Amino acid sequence: MEYVSGYTCTICNKKFEKNYQHLVCDECHDIGILDVNYDYQSMKKEINKEYFKNNHNYSMFRYHKLMTIKNQNFNKMLKVGWTPLYKSYNLSKKLDIDNLYFKDEGLNPTASLKDRASAVAVLKAIEEGKDTICCSSTGNAASSLAGNAAKMGIKSVIFVPKRAPLGKLSQLVIYGSKVFKVDGDYKKTYEISKEAINKYKFYNRNAAINPHLVEGKKTVIYEVMEQLNFESLDYVFVSVGDGCTIGSVYKGLYDLFKLDLIKKIPKIVGVQSSGCSPFYNAWLNSEPLKETEENTIADSIAVGIPRNPVKGLNAVLKTGGYYMTVTDDEILDAMSILGENEGLFGEPAGVTALSGLLKAKKLNKITKTDKIAIIVTGNGLKDPKSIESKVSKIHKIKNDIKELQKHIKNNEVKK
Repeated sequence: MEYVSGYTCTICNKKFEKNYQHLVCDECHDIGILDVNYDYQSMKKEINKEYFKNNHNYSMFRYHKLMTIKNQNFNKMLKVGWTPLYKSYNLSKKLDIDNLYFKDEGLNPTASLKDRASAVAVLKAIEEGKDTICCSSTGNAASSLAGNAAKMGIKSVIFVPKRAPLGKLSQLVIYGSKVFKVDGDYKKTYEISKEAINKYKFYNRNAAINPHLVEGKKTVIYEVMEQLNFESLDYVFVSVGDGCTIGSVYKGLYDLFKLDLIKKIPKIVGVQSSGCSPFYNAWLNSEPLKETEENTIADSIAVGIPRNPVKGLNAVLKTGGYYMTVTDDEILDAMSILGENEGLFGEPAGVTALSGLLKAKKLNKITKTDKIAIIVTGNGLKDPKSIESKVSKIHKIKNDIKELQKHIKNNEVKK
C-alpha cells in the first residue's frame, strides 16, 4: 500500500484519498468503479530491473509493492502466479509469425487466472477482519475464491448460474464453499450476490466492483513482460467477459510504462464470443454498452451486462487495439489447434483469445514480424463437457491387430 496515492472514479473522475474505505464512488454508487492511483515518481526510486533481479519470490507477490495489499501473510498463501510463458515453435511456423507466446494461466492453483484476483480478495478480507467472502461467478472466480479462502481458513459463499460447468462446481464442493446455484443467468446471479453481501456484510470479491482485484489480475502482464526481459510486444490478445481482465492487462502495462520498464504499451485486442459480445458491439458502434444475450459455450466470458465497462473499453481505445468476435465453433477449433500444436489444454474461454488471433491473421491484421502474447486464462479440464463431440470421435476397435491395420489402411489413423 505504500505507493498508493488514492482512487479515481471511472465515471465522474472524483478523487479519493488512499484511506477511502468504500469500494465504489460515494456519488456514482455501483456504476462508479474506482481506479487505483500510484505515486510512480516515488515508486521508480525502488522499482526497477535491478529490483526484480534481486527478488526471489517467484509468485504474484513479487509485485506486492505495485499493489494495494500489505506486506503480510504471503508465505501462508497458495502459490499463485509466475506461470510459464511459452514461446511457440509449431503454431507460429504454421501462421508465419516469428514471435508468438502463450501465457499458461491454467497452472495456477485452481487452474485459472482468477486466482490472482481471489488471492488479493482473501488478503484484503483478512486486513479488514472479515471471516467470510462472497461473489457471483460463472465458475472460475468461484473456484479460485473457494480454494484461496480455504487455504487461509476463511469461509466463502458463492452464487453460480444454473449453467455453471460440473468441473468448476466440483472444485467448490471439494474446497468446502457454501454454494448456491441460481435459477437464472449471470445477471440474476450477480443481483442476489449483491443483496447477500449487503445484508450479511460479507467481503465483496466481485471483481468488477472491487478495485483491488484488478491490482491482482494485472500481475499476469507484469510476468509476461518480465519473462520477456521487458522487451517490447506489438499485441496482447485477451478473452473478454466482464472487462476486468482486459482492464487489468492495460493497467499493468500502464504501470510498467510509467516506471520506464517498457518503452511502449502494445496494442490490446479484446476477443468475445459472437453469442455474448457487449464490448464488441459498443466498440464497433462507438456507443455505451448494452445488455446482450449470454449464448456461448465459453461460460467464463458469458457476461451479458459487464460491470466494468470503462476499464474494459479503455484497454482497447487507449492502446490503439480493437475488439473482435469469434463463433463457438471457432473457439472449439482453437482448443484443438492449441493442444495439437503447443501441448496446452485451454477451456473455451481460455482459448477465445487464440481464436481471435487465428481470425485476425486470416483478415491480414497481423504480420510476420509482429510480436504477440496470448493469455490462456484457464485449463480445459475445468469444462470437459465442451469437447464431448470431439471425444466421441475416438476410434473404437476390437482387441485385434488386423482390425487396427484395417483402420490405418483406410487412413482413419494417421501413420
